[in-house]
Amino acid sequence: MADFNLIMPKMGESIMEATILRWLKKPGDMVALDETLLEIATDKVDSEIPSPVAGRLEKILFAENAVVPVGQTIAIIATEAKAGASKENGTPPIPQLEKTPPPVAESIQKPVETKQQSQPSKSASVPYVPVHSGQLQNIPANSGNRFYSPLVRNIASSEGISTTELDQISGSGQGGRVTKTDILAYLQDRGQGGQTTQVQQQNNSQQQPLFQEEPQVQQQKVETAPVVRTSMTSSDGATEIIEMDRMRKLIAEHMVRSKQTSPHVTSFVEADVTDMVMWREKVKDNFQKKYGEKITYTPILIEAVVKAIRDFPMINVSVDGDNIILKKNINIGMAAALPSGNLIVPVIRNADGYNLMGLTKAVNDLANRARTNKLRPEEIQDGTFTLTNVGTFGNVMGTPIINQPQVAILAAGAIRKKPGVVETPYGDLIAIRHYMFLSLSYDHRVVDGFLGGSFVRKVADYLESFDPEREF
Repeated sequence: MADFNLIMPKMGESIMEATILRWLKKPGDMVALDETLLEIATDKVDSEIPSPVAGRLEKILFAENAVVPVGQTIAIIATEAKAGASKENGTPPIPQLEKTPPPVAESIQKPVETKQQSQPSKSASVPYVPVHSGQLQNIPANSGNRFYSPLVRNIASSEGISTTELDQISGSGQGGRVTKTDILAYLQDRGQGGQTTQVQQQNNSQQQPLFQEEPQVQQQKVETAPVVRTSMTSSDGATEIIEMDRMRKLIAEHMVRSKQTSPHVTSFVEADVTDMVMWREKVKDNFQKKYGEKITYTPILIEAVVKAIRDFPMINVSVDGDNIILKKNINIGMAAALPSGNLIVPVIRNADGYNLMGLTKAVNDLANRARTNKLRPEEIQDGTFTLTNVGTFGNVMGTPIINQPQVAILAAGAIRKKPGVVETPYGDLIAIRHYMFLSLSYDHRVVDGFLGGSFVRKVADYLESFDPEREF
């Protein structure tokens, strides 16, 4: 038999680590080819990881709730095949790391001995329970040449660690990155009155930091204890305190960062969408019979947005310092609801290359898989413009928050029947029409009122000029 090293896969270009949510097998279990072994989480997406080989699961190297760098060995599978053999379909084997499993596996089999230690080492697994209740700080994802994961930033914020102090902590992760273990060990030292308790004071006085860089370790230890979610009720039962779940924390962080990054301005337009509504009502049954797809207003809205972006390409940009990055690809993000009630933004890449039928299929597919938590990490990345439909909740308009690093987001309100003035060759008439509010929030650093207002007006023009006799 040969040992196969299962590694943490790369789930997207910007994904550097993932959290192990749940192991579906235990050591000693037999595993079939492509059978799901574990579930992992990256940013907002939870993914199932299948086994690339058949065999027996020998060892699990990282426990549930561990944050593991991409490319790290997470389990050992004993197989009948020779090491390095490819799968039946002829695809190249997954790159393997060292053959000898690291000693960290032993920490899963038995508890870590602590009687002879006065304090844990920096590589030891340290459980984390938040102890500070003060206002959270905003820790940036990047500081200088260092990147901090959402988990590390959440811990730093809840413990009152500033960005300056965080920059002084030695990192044992890939490229010197600070891991959960590093920051918990730092907190342990600080809590025991060690020398690190003076770092913040010395930073404030601009003195030399005491915390010196240490050599990187080759293998990250198992991170065993998750952040415990707590629910507390007051003595009189009138209030309840519920800790945010992982996704809610990520959403909160993203929203606050967007407001701190971009000065938001919102422009509103009311569009007469009567022809669009009447066309959809006329064709929706035949459309579904012919293509097996329900046509909603979302693909029609996306089609109008794509046309308007072609007319005003400077709305399809991002900001990098003093530079404006013009995006040639039109990748439209569409806000979709998850079963938990949270929102996620899957992306239709190169949306300008789809006709209405293609947009309908893409919208339905992404929305359905969002509801069943089947989105892949790359499907929520690289959007250049976002559309959200607040009309789904019965709202007539909204002031959406920009999805960074984009510079604009369009909200479509509920369609309502109202009396309106209709111009005819015989004079103006009052008729019942269908109206929709469109609201565009944009980054006033690079999008002025003329561009923002003209863009949302152009989207409304395309919707109002919808051909009621359009073939499908």
